[in-house]
Amino acid sequence: LTTPKALGGDGAFGTNPEQLFAAGYAACFIGALKAVAGRQKLALPKDVAIQSSVGIGAHKGKAGAFGIEVAMRISLPGLDRAAAQALVDAAHEVCPYSNATRGNVDVTLTLA
Repeated sequence: LTTPKALGGDGAFGTNPEQLFAAGYAACFIGALKAVAGRQKLALPKDVAIQSSVGIGAHKGKAGAFGIEVAMRISLPGLDRAAAQALVDAAHEVCPYSNATRGNVDVTLTLA
């Protein structure tokens, strides 16, 4: 593991906890998409993809504490845009990461 340079790290090559969180959330969200698609009898595209990033900064409302924010860009090629958005919205309700962060972490989901 490395600490990001912006947080006092030396900029060495490595992975930081925010990157691990982003990867875990994206993988979990794909699982939630698959579960919801299965319940709705929808065929999820085989090339579903998520670009996920996690930022870190000052916690809103807690002086001296750190907080994170999540942005995920979700690609569901071949699905009708309205159906894809409904699927993303439903997956956000069942995804364990979404449920764990709800109300404490700003999460932005964008349909590619």
